[in-house]
Amino acid sequence: MLGGLTLAAGLLLGAGPAHAADTPPAEFGTDWHDPLTAAPPVAKPHAKSCQVTLAEAQFRDFTPYRGSYTPPRGCGDRWSKVVLRLDGKVKGRQYDRLGYLHVGGTEVLRTSTPEPSVDGIAWNVEKDVTRYSPVLRSAQPVEMLIGNTVDDTYTGVIDVKVTLTFYAADRRTPAAATPDTVLPLDAAQVTTPRNTERVVAEVYATGSGGGCEEFWYLAVPEPAPYSCKAAAGPNREVRIKVDGQLAGIAAPFPTVWTGGWSNPFLWYVVPAPRAFDVKPVEYDLTPYAALLNDGRPHRVEVAVAGVPAGQDGWSTPTNLLIWQDRGSKVVTGGLTRHEESTPVNSTTYQPGSPELRLDARSEHRLTTAGYLDTSHGRVTTTVTRSVSAGSVHRWTEGENTDALKGSWRDDQSVTTSGRGPSVTARDNRTYTMDGTTTIGADGRLRTAISLGDRADSITLRGARPTAFSHLDDTYRGDASWTMNVPREQRHATGTSAERYRLYGSDGCYDRSLKTVQGTLTEDVRHC
Repeated sequence: MLGGLTLAAGLLLGAGPAHAADTPPAEFGTDWHDPLTAAPPVAKPHAKSCQVTLAEAQFRDFTPYRGSYTPPRGCGDRWSKVVLRLDGKVKGRQYDRLGYLHVGGTEVLRTSTPEPSVDGIAWNVEKDVTRYSPVLRSAQPVEMLIGNTVDDTYTGVIDVKVTLTFYAADRRTPAAATPDTVLPLDAAQVTTPRNTERVVAEVYATGSGGGCEEFWYLAVPEPAPYSCKAAAGPNREVRIKVDGQLAGIAAPFPTVWTGGWSNPFLWYVVPAPRAFDVKPVEYDLTPYAALLNDGRPHRVEVAVAGVPAGQDGWSTPTNLLIWQDRGSKVVTGGLTRHEESTPVNSTTYQPGSPELRLDARSEHRLTTAGYLDTSHGRVTTTVTRSVSAGSVHRWTEGENTDALKGSWRDDQSVTTSGRGPSVTARDNRTYTMDGTTTIGADGRLRTAISLGDRADSITLRGARPTAFSHLDDTYRGDASWTMNVPREQRHATGTSAERYRLYGSDGCYDRSLKTVQGTLTEDVRHC
């Protein structure tokens, strides 16, 4: 029934500066504040800049926009930063929609849209896309799609413009360190440069499309009576394989789109974390670089474990980011370690009256290691990753009460050893969800929910920390409305709040937002 459905420093939403209102309305009206989030904007260098328009389109159906990209003139071809900006507007009535943007076949943005007011809204998304510089140095085809349906009922035409701003490199702002090659995984096999010395795969994994995988965290196995079924229950894992061997595991982020949990009034102003800028899952595949360097095509495959056989609902576009050894034509080496724990996937169904319950948990661990003989000596890379999840799902027959409390962990350690002290990068991520939807006898639907996106990162050179950060992005909302009546009789009310805290060796950012009935009532910066 709950349908409708790098650090995160690259997203800023809202048509302009946020201003808090003194007196919010008693209920939602026909218009509300433009969407915004507490996340920080992309930091921009003080350097010469050049801008190009990447796409400009109105989306009414499922026809992609197709155009072309030409690199800018006057800012060189080695940039200190490249910033993508999407400006959108829509009015009327419309569902939340999922979209993508490809440049030269490479996915550079995956996004979703806010649901509009009758009077119309505007929003924008900014993203640091400097890592895609190798693609942007030459002319490329562009494809963008935000699949949409416009008819007599759903009238919202999604109008977007996407630009790229290039910041030139100079003495004060040197050229950014980027991959040497970016390869979209658009075929069954891929051939990488033979002098590859580092490989990172990024997967824009999203459960979407209107089916049950859009809210996979609520799925239950037989014989539990529920509207969304899956043999594995709610446990999901994004896996990547190289030539059939498991090379990486990851926990998917439990994205909530702006129609999620049957209550768009939760998300009209402040979206759930990552909803407008879907961050890719990343895998360090450097232990497999020696295998990939043999000049032959290799199978690199991505799949989501836990999805019922033959069932759609997940999108996993993938890019390979490749760093090359400029001092070698061919880099050789070998895979020296591959250790995998037995995956744990357990569900326990407890029938009852008036409440039914499903407890689920999962665990999995993978360690890979390999060496490369580079022009600067032998380099060994060891990658250890562990994922786990636990959730409690409670509901009543008819699903008039539906509640989930879940937590997902994704811990990774990458150690690189060669000349000098080893360097270890550790990332510990935790995602949380705690929500309840109830429908009263009077048809009043209420959802109260909290969401968390947290990460702790540290880089060690030997035993000495050289960089660290802590991220805590927390959303809380509570909204209600009357079902099965005309829009003007819904008498919807709702509050939402987000606090985004990011601090570490690079400084501090802390901002909080609060809304009441679609009106912004608080916008405070704490640092």
